[in-house]
Amino acid sequence: MVLKAVLLDFNGVIINDEAIHGQLIEELLVAENLKPNPRDLTECCLGRSDAACLSDLLRRQGRVVAPAYLDKLLNRKAARYQEILSSLEKLPLYPGLDDLIYQLRAAQLKLAIVSGARRSEIEAVLSTLAWGNHVGLIVAAEDLPTGVSKPAPDGYLLAIERLNQQFMDLALQPGECLAVEDSFAGIEAAKGAGIPVLGVAHAYPYQMIHRRATWVIDHLYELNLEWLKPYYSEPLCGSLLQDPKQSA
Repeated sequence: MVLKAVLLDFNGVIINDEAIHGQLIEELLVAENLKPNPRDLTECCLGRSDAACLSDLLRRQGRVVAPAYLDKLLNRKAARYQEILSSLEKLPLYPGLDDLIYQLRAAQLKLAIVSGARRSEIEAVLSTLAWGNHVGLIVAAEDLPTGVSKPAPDGYLLAIERLNQQFMDLALQPGECLAVEDSFAGIEAAKGAGIPVLGVAHAYPYQMIHRRATWVIDHLYELNLEWLKPYYSEPLCGSLLQDPKQSA
């Protein structure tokens, strides 16, 4: 096997906006006369779609989550998110992205985003980036049934299916992909799809990510794709090391 595609998470990997999402969710709960609980926010939301997050938060506080009610809240949050991004002088992107994209292009790898964020949010950010048009595929919240979210592997499986439809000669298999994730839910989703995972310690400490991901780094700018080449070659592909930096 060889590495053919890199699948990036969005929130927490491309853009450092978890605090913004947390603020907006708290605002929604307060507006609904509910008290935000920081522990619930972490358990229900980190790495998951807004629909899954809000549904669980509301149910924990005894609310009946009808589809129309959920859609109203999601639309309100999406509008506020766009307002906040528009007000920022500079988007809070993670350092190292430009170099990572350069490496992917040089290696002629397919690039996709697999996220629980709304497509409009992802596209709004990509439209500001010099490399945004090099993203070949986006799997966003709308592409999955309502409430289906990481840690379920559905988004990653759909990304592989659509990349194979888009590039007929690709014959992409899960083991030929690399997922880049920052959350436990995202790591579990990728591994559930059979995809090796590079964990980035953006949301959790290095050691916590180390126990879950195939490999782990502290920052995106530490990644050198040359580290990974041996692990996508048989017979090593089935016995991957936890930290590619150890072999650099």
